Amino acid sequence: MTTSTRRVRRTAAALACTASLALLASACTGSSEGGATDDASKETTITFWHGWSQPSEVKAIDDNIKAFEKAHPNIHVKVVKNVTDDKINQALRAGGDNAPDVVSSFTTDNVGKFCASGVWADLKPFLDKSGIEVSATFPIAMAQYTEFNGTRCALPLLADAYGLYYNKDAFKAAGITAPPKTLSEFSEVAKKLTKATGDGYSQLGFMPDFHGYESTPTHFLGQWGATYFDKDGKSNLASDPSVTAMFEWQRKLVSELGGFQKLEKYRTGFGDEFSEKNPFETGQVAMAIDGEWRIANLKADGVKFDWATAPFPVPDDQLKTYGRGYQTGTIIGIAQTSRKQNASWELVKYLTTDTDAVVGFANAIHNVPSTFEALKSPAIDPDPNFRTFLDIAANPYSSTTPASINGGAYQVSLQNFGYSYESGKVSDLKAGLAGVDKEIDAAVAQAK
Repeated sequence: MTTSTRRVRRTAAALACTASLALLASACTGSSEGGATDDASKETTITFWHGWSQPSEVKAIDDNIKAFEKAHPNIHVKVVKNVTDDKINQALRAGGDNAPDVVSSFTTDNVGKFCASGVWADLKPFLDKSGIEVSATFPIAMAQYTEFNGTRCALPLLADAYGLYYNKDAFKAAGITAPPKTLSEFSEVAKKLTKATGDGYSQLGFMPDFHGYESTPTHFLGQWGATYFDKDGKSNLASDPSVTAMFEWQRKLVSELGGFQKLEKYRTGFGDEFSEKNPFETGQVAMAIDGEWRIANLKADGVKFDWATAPFPVPDDQLKTYGRGYQTGTIIGIAQTSRKQNASWELVKYLTTDTDAVVGFANAIHNVPSTFEALKSPAIDPDPNFRTFLDIAANPYSSTTPASINGGAYQVSLQNFGYSYESGKVSDLKAGLAGVDKEIDAAVAQAK
């Protein structure tokens, strides 16, 4: 399953903070304005490192590279697959002829480090030179997770969007005719779909626990559009009413579905998230929050029930935002150490803004296209379940987690708090969130 490996890799990377990035700034030479002196019209070879490894993924990348080389016969691309962020960082730190020119990463959480350290070149001069307006080319959330503090050192290269998967057979049996749009409706549907049996369930409407695979605080907060930080860069979880509202909604739903202990016991019987034993695929849960990649898994695994997708519900007082969702994705940029930045830009520009290239790649690996033009292309996969996620990606209310100088550490702090709050170890939500704010601010200060 091509996207499964990618998701596992991204999730694991999001929990790690690579301290070595801070050391890379000293290894950077020149800037995208002053350092890009190569002639992109001359015969040259550039190196592109990426993390995809599955045969279908590698073929999709290679097909795009061949198309690029046909359009730019003087630029030859040496592709290195299955490369992690750590390997990229080590190579960039060492510099020299063995370092890559173009780099990609599955870890949007590292954008803050990439941009702040200067290890990835500022792309604004290249965008300006090419006449590309970011806001007119890429959806809002994707534009947000590819820049940090005004520096755009990356561009989106396909995306992931989160929505609702629901068991249509279970809905029909329960007399439910349409997916819920508001969170109060969702809670009622989740309870109606839940079939308790003694100390367990024969079917659970939804697994709200934060250990429940994609049921994370940040994914839920995408439905509120939480900001995470104030204008001065300070963590504002305790002062953001949407964060309080999310935690109160989640813990109430945990209680209404049987309580934390009962849900956790049931959860221990779930199979691996990225297998045919996923609890949604087995029918153990009737609804799930998940990304677009799940569609390919459901088809490949041959589930026995009818299913469909929809946007995940929104708070009752934000019904006008229905259709939104949390977004993340793959990013691509130019190594600051590259002596071939103009030629490298031609490849980055092609992979991220050429509609045929973006659509072809999205169709091949079942991810969401990352430009407005590609999202509305008639050539994109026509499956209505997939198109749910295209609409989520294009929705102006969709959001992401902002870049931070110490990567996704603040998200880990929030998630750890979520575990304590849902289990009852923490009872004072306001004080608990204030403590998380202090922890995050201290970690950010130390990373600077």
